Amino acid sequence: MINASLREGRLPPSQKHTVISPLLKKPGTDADEWKNYRPVSNLTFMSELVERVVANRLVGYLDEHGLMPQLQSAYRRHHSTETALLNVMSDVYASVDRQQVTLLALLDLSAPFDCVDHDVLLRRLFTRFGIKGTALCWISSFLLGRPQRVYYKGQLSAILCLLYGVPQGSALRPILFLLYVSELFGIITECGFAGHAYADDMLVCISTSVSEHTDALRRYSDCIAQTRERLAYNRLKLNEDKTQGPYA
Repeated sequence: MINASLREGRLPPSQKHTVISPLLKKPGTDADEWKNYRPVSNLTFMSELVERVVANRLVGYLDEHGLMPQLQSAYRRHHSTETALLNVMSDVYASVDRQQVTLLALLDLSAPFDCVDHDVLLRRLFTRFGIKGTALCWISSFLLGRPQRVYYKGQLSAILCLLYGVPQGSALRPILFLLYVSELFGIITECGFAGHAYADDMLVCISTSVSEHTDALRRYSDCIAQTRERLAYNRLKLNEDKTQGPYA
C-alpha cells in the first residue's frame, strides 16, 4: 500500500480524514479559554506509516544536497536545544574576546504551523529545493483536500476542509514547516545579523563595538521590518507579546 501511494504520487482520501481532540496544556487552567488547549490529532495508522517513509526520503534528499538550513535546530538528527545553545554561546564568547557587545533579540511567531499557505509552500519546494514530479504530486495530495472535525465532550463537530497549515500530528509537519520559513535566514544574513532557530522560535543577534551600538539598533529595526514584510507574504506574523529584545 505504501509503495502504491508513492508510485502513484497521491495519498488516498481515506487516509486524510483527521479527528482533533483539544486537551488542556496545563491542568487547572481555565477550561473556557481556548488558548489554553492543545489540539491533538488522531490520524490513521496507514497514513502515519507512509508519512514516515516520505519524511525519511525527504530528509535524506535534503541532507545529501546540503539543502537543510544549517542554523535550524529541532526536528533534525543531531540538532537539539543543546546544539542551539552551544552555537549561540560560542558566538557571544567570541565577541567578548574581540571586546565587543552582542545585541540579541528573540522572535516568536503566532500559530505558524497552522498558517502555512499551501500554494506558497508547494511553489517553494519546487523552485528552492528542486522537488518535482511524482514527489511534489504526493506532497500536494498530502496537503490538499484534508477533511477534519473536532471531538469535544463526547460530540463531533461538522466536517471542515483544511485550507491552510500543515496537518497537526503528522511526521511531515515539522519538516515542511522548516522548509517553508528557511528563507528568513537569508533576510537576516543580508541585514548583517546572525540567526538561529529552534522550531518556530528564532534568535537574531549581532556583535558590535560599544561605540557603534546605536547604529546596530537602527539596523536591527530595519531587519525586523524586512522580516515582518516577508512573514506577511508567507501569511505569518510575529507574536508581539512574546517577541523580546534587543538585549545587550
